[in-house]
Amino acid sequence: MGKVELTPIEKPHIPIEAEVISPDIFAGKSLEEIGDLEVWRGNRKKKLKEVFKISGDAGKTPGETTIIVNGDASFIKRIGQGMTAGEILIKGNVGMHVGAEMRGGKIVVEGNADHWAGAGMKAGILHIKGNAGNYLGGNYRGDIGMSALQKGVYGTIIVEGNAGDEVGAWMADGKIIIKGNVGAFAGVHMSGGNIIVYGDAAERVGGEMKGGTIVIMGQLSELLPSFEYKGEVNEVSIDGEKMLGPFLTFVGDLAEDGKGTLYLLKEKNAHLI
Repeated sequence: MGKVELTPIEKPHIPIEAEVISPDIFAGKSLEEIGDLEVWRGNRKKKLKEVFKISGDAGKTPGETTIIVNGDASFIKRIGQGMTAGEILIKGNVGMHVGAEMRGGKIVVEGNADHWAGAGMKAGILHIKGNAGNYLGGNYRGDIGMSALQKGVYGTIIVEGNAGDEVGAWMADGKIIIKGNVGAFAGVHMSGGNIIVYGDAAERVGGEMKGGTIVIMGQLSELLPSFEYKGEVNEVSIDGEKMLGPFLTFVGDLAEDGKGTLYLLKEKNAHLI
């Protein structure tokens, strides 16, 4: 097993685009080769060693490589983008697009993650211990959000804090767990997969969804009128994890002839029926 540590030398005012920070790119390279990898700061290229102090040794394969980013990386975008294996541990905040289009491996962010974390993710685990921004697990324009790498293989995002607007937008498969609150439009255009929110949710949850499941354990501020009430269930089970209710069950979005399911904890949402 190999481990490479990156420690920011300074915090520039212009963000750094660094999709090269990935076990897939580091594996099999010497520290000198890793240091010479190119990143973008604005419209200028820089070498990774000009941005980070680099130490350790990479593994022979991506699966044998762990990358540790020490300190504040909120100015670094695209860490772990498209990675297929291995692990990245970020000991602080991180910039936009962390774990976007992941196809395997694991990323742990000990601080907050900016917008588009896990966008278009197909497999692997993204665990954010702080808060997440907008479009978590969502889509880039003209594309879909989280989807399966292959049948039965999909990504999981866990956020210990709160998340912003449009969580899981255009999501087709996978699982997103938010232990805090979410902003507006969670699950908008969703066609499959599961979103579980343990806190409160803002308005327009499931707008134009056609499939998939959203579970809200807290209070939903406002339910779209295009969801049909289907009665109560005592519990909901997702991937073997049981959540005790009773839950109010709604199906929609009927404006799109949708068949998505929305479960709302009755104790917090009796005002919606």
